[in-house]
Amino acid sequence: MTVSPWLAPAAPGPLAARVEIPGSKSLTNRLLILAALADGPGTISGALRSRDADLMMDALRTLGTTITEGTSDSGQLVPSTLHVSPGTLHGNVDVFTGLAGTVMRFLPPVAALADGPVRFDGDPEARVRPMAPVLAALHALGVEVRPPDQTSLPGEFTWVGGCSTTTPEGIPETLPFTVNGHGRVRGGHVDVDASQSSQFVSGLLLAAPKFPQGLTVRHIGATLPSLPHIDMTVKTLRDAGVNVDDSRPGIWVVKPSTVGARDVRVEPDLSNAAPFLAAALVAGGSVSIPGWPTATTQPGAMVPDLLERMGGRVSLSDDGLMTVTGTGQIHGIDVDLRAGGELAPTFAALAVLADSPSRLRGIAHLRGHETDRLAALASEIMRVGGQAEETRDGLVITPRLGRLHGGIWRTYADHRMATSGALIGLAVAGVEVENVETTAKTLPAFTAMWEQMLAGAGA
Repeated sequence: MTVSPWLAPAAPGPLAARVEIPGSKSLTNRLLILAALADGPGTISGALRSRDADLMMDALRTLGTTITEGTSDSGQLVPSTLHVSPGTLHGNVDVFTGLAGTVMRFLPPVAALADGPVRFDGDPEARVRPMAPVLAALHALGVEVRPPDQTSLPGEFTWVGGCSTTTPEGIPETLPFTVNGHGRVRGGHVDVDASQSSQFVSGLLLAAPKFPQGLTVRHIGATLPSLPHIDMTVKTLRDAGVNVDDSRPGIWVVKPSTVGARDVRVEPDLSNAAPFLAAALVAGGSVSIPGWPTATTQPGAMVPDLLERMGGRVSLSDDGLMTVTGTGQIHGIDVDLRAGGELAPTFAALAVLADSPSRLRGIAHLRGHETDRLAALASEIMRVGGQAEETRDGLVITPRLGRLHGGIWRTYADHRMATSGALIGLAVAGVEVENVETTAKTLPAFTAMWEQMLAGAGA
């Protein structure tokens, strides 16, 4: 069935909005894994319920973890409250990753602890995302990783076979693949090139407390993107009682540890807050986000400072209300987004509407995200009349305000492409976002939230 594009609404006037942002996907999926490896039952409150989080829960259930939704005093289900009870990790199962990098890269080390083969596959778009570094690391630790068998295993989806490429050692470089678990991984030392994604490091660290020898991970690549996401992993491990030493740059040492069962609350997803706060610069007026943490490892913590540099006014109240106010100007920016590449689509959209050129640097790794985000952003900006050029490690965007026009904004099954199209649509009439439903990956109610933000504009 063909779904019509979503006509991104133009801003009817200055905004005066308060937007509740659901929990962080990055934290939710890390906490789910640690709860599944813990020494007893625990509860996660404020969890994000989105496609990525639901795929993680489905995968952990398949491997033997019990996860149930909470209930209110009146007996109503509370989907954002999750009760997690660890169980024996089972093999002879299939795991479907969708397009979720946290599922496809975090769970193979967990699957290595299962008692049999675990086969992984995902969406067609996921089959081009790099996997070799984490799979090669498991191979170096004595875990058998191979292309999928041709025979079918029990599962919820039909195996469609075939691994596109393998390394010279026969290790798959992409989905699909099989991790042959034997109930334990000895641990030790391993080198990983995480230049394409910090998730390769995080996935190994999350399972490492269960390795009898622990694990030392050394990054050997030229660059290390999204370091705050590794810091997030380290913090969630430490909060669960795991001994982690990250005192040397690019080296992480996890001691064999008991993962403590606990009750935790998830922070709002600050990267998902970015397009809503940025909307204040485009439309004028103010947008406020409650629950903004005073200290966090989320890369989205960069957002307020970047918006201020581009012309916004920013304030944070004592009770955690983050407010961004537009001043009628959007300035170009030259910024290294290596630590927060997921923010690039939002700031690229703002750069299209700025009064001077912008350069987004340090984000070459975005070529291996849900899509090649650099090529996708350049293509779609040009499609609506803007000017964008790819560089070796980013984008240069030159405003062409008088030449912008409506048209189809393609998303490439990438949720952040969809939200960047919505942001440009506030100022450019007729922007039609193709497959806006892809925002369900991390923010299922995006269009309703966006339209509600605009509901009080110009009043």
